[in-house]
Amino acid sequence: MPTASLKSKIAYSSGNLSVNLIAQAFASYIVFYYVDVLGVRPGLISAAMIVHGIVNAVLNPFFGYLSDRTRSRWGRRIPYMLFGMVPLAALFTAIWFPVGEGTALFWYFLTIVLLYDVLFVMVVLNYSALFPEMFTTIKERASVSSWRQMFGIVGMIVGVALPPLVYGNLGWGPMGAIFAGVALVFFVVMVMASKENIAVKRDETGLLQSLKLTFSNKAFVFFVLGSLFVQFTFAVLPAAIPFFTKYVLRAAEDSNSILLGAIFIAAIPCVYIWGRLVQKWGPRTTVMAAVSLYALAMLPFLVVTKVAAAAIAAAGIGIGLAGLLVLLDMLLSEIIDEDERRTGVRREGMYFGMNGFVVRWGVSLQALVLGVILEASGYVKDAVQTEAAVWGIRSMLSVIPIAALLIALLFFYLYPIRQAGESRRGHGG
Repeated sequence: MPTASLKSKIAYSSGNLSVNLIAQAFASYIVFYYVDVLGVRPGLISAAMIVHGIVNAVLNPFFGYLSDRTRSRWGRRIPYMLFGMVPLAALFTAIWFPVGEGTALFWYFLTIVLLYDVLFVMVVLNYSALFPEMFTTIKERASVSSWRQMFGIVGMIVGVALPPLVYGNLGWGPMGAIFAGVALVFFVVMVMASKENIAVKRDETGLLQSLKLTFSNKAFVFFVLGSLFVQFTFAVLPAAIPFFTKYVLRAAEDSNSILLGAIFIAAIPCVYIWGRLVQKWGPRTTVMAAVSLYALAMLPFLVVTKVAAAAIAAAGIGIGLAGLLVLLDMLLSEIIDEDERRTGVRREGMYFGMNGFVVRWGVSLQALVLGVILEASGYVKDAVQTEAAVWGIRSMLSVIPIAALLIALLFFYLYPIRQAGESRRGHGG
């Protein structure tokens, strides 16, 4: 495949703005909207979100396997994105236009969310699976991964920071429609820039054999376990920061935005730096450096007492976080290249699908860990916390994520693909 132009790299990368915009808006506000605004019983929405998590996890390897085996004139990935992006935007909009009351509203929510899951995984998994096929050298992948994460961070900021402003002035339904429209525009730009190698050899193995081949790949096992613990910390940060600002810093609610903003603002320029470093050091060494910096940046949260100091520490987190955002897909792409050399088949779909399945449990682990810490430390809602509770909350931004990152660092150290520099491959035909 010829080297892609800068224009096509940026256009493909812009799809990540759509992914993060709708994912972050959904994750940050959907429970609040249905419970606090619409008045659905919290237990019912919690049950629906558990089902949503399980279904989302299972759909990843299913669509990965299906995509790898697809044959069409447009390729294996593009048809799913082409025909899925409009229904996905429509379903995201429908979530914010509730129908019914009480139990009927719960069933509406559950139905729309599960349909949304199907379309979201179908589009996003195939978007991700195109990355290692379209961009075949470390230099190209580093450049595109940097662009993708810059767009992704913008999507995160918009999805987390803008909803209160939009729904406060226009209402929840119009907010959903506007976000869906913006996401659809960038999805269209991304699909128009996407190209596949139509001659690539399809995966003809059965599902169980494909799963066996995936988990017999030692590099993938070490990578996905390291990624699981990294993704766990990604989930812990936004969940723990509101408790930290309220009960440790005893600051106003808008301090949450200051800390999250410091992380994202520091991360944006750093994705370019990490993209350059990975070309020099190779993916394995660079990801270990990123994990180490990310872990070190958590240490100040053991002692900071002011918002300004916490914001500086948060900016330090953004530096390491940017590296991990750039590098995780590059490592997985390297694994897929190695698998093709071993098997003669390109199986991006299954690898990205199984990665999605495994790391999804990092979010569930985060919820479990935070719940246990708050209960065990004696946390009391809207009260001045005991010393034990303050320490417990501090640990959620320091001791716990540092421990998780040390485990991740071990798995990345054991990761067996060591080559650095330019990595080229041929496609199976």
